[in-house]
Amino acid sequence: MSSEQQSRLANVVLLDGLSDDEKRNLEKRCRWRRYQTGEQILDKDSSDRDVYFVAEGALQVVNFSMTGREIALARLAAGSFFGELSAIDGQPRSASVVALENCLLGSLSPQLFIEQIVSHPELAVRVLQRLAGIVRSCDERIMDLSTLGAVERVYRQLLRLAEESPVDPGSWLIRALPTHKAIAAMASTTRETVARSVSQLAAGNIVERKGRILYLRDRERLEKLAGALDNALEESFSR
Repeated sequence: MSSEQQSRLANVVLLDGLSDDEKRNLEKRCRWRRYQTGEQILDKDSSDRDVYFVAEGALQVVNFSMTGREIALARLAAGSFFGELSAIDGQPRSASVVALENCLLGSLSPQLFIEQIVSHPELAVRVLQRLAGIVRSCDERIMDLSTLGAVERVYRQLLRLAEESPVDPGSWLIRALPTHKAIAAMASTTRETVARSVSQLAAGNIVERKGRILYLRDRERLEKLAGALDNALEESFSR
């Protein structure tokens, strides 16, 4: 099948299991729009109820504290989907969505989305798995905010972003390292705290930055630093 014939929804994970014809038919029922880097896609509390499929690009789901600090809730790449909460419960949007790079998105009305998950139980299971993942992520974030200092949260975020090197098994790195501002939003802290934390790690030969790649030279030590406060809490409760 040529790329021209392939549906824009071909790589959307939620739709795995649908036939090529079903994906092409669903594509025709979507409204399609391109967004530029930095463009707002959805606003918190918006009345929009559509479900969105990410055909191209990447985006970030964000919220804002009472003081206006940006808090990153999730980063979504091509093949992802979002907006299912409002489609299911009919409530306003719980967060804003911003394009991290140029994006192509297809939006499906809540009625058509519900129709799809009722007609295809495997889609319903994937939606449930997605919702379970959101709950687990929120639990983890609440625990981090309740038990860790800002620096430890930055360390843990770096560990979450790291992946094993494909050419050097046992080595870890972060490709396309996000900006300090982006990491700060993920860790619910300030850009200055992120810059200071990364600099301290580099000075201790725990990480090394080359261009946009951050190499974790001593992952074990970073893990210990990230859990330092946890260990202190355990010691205090054991006394």
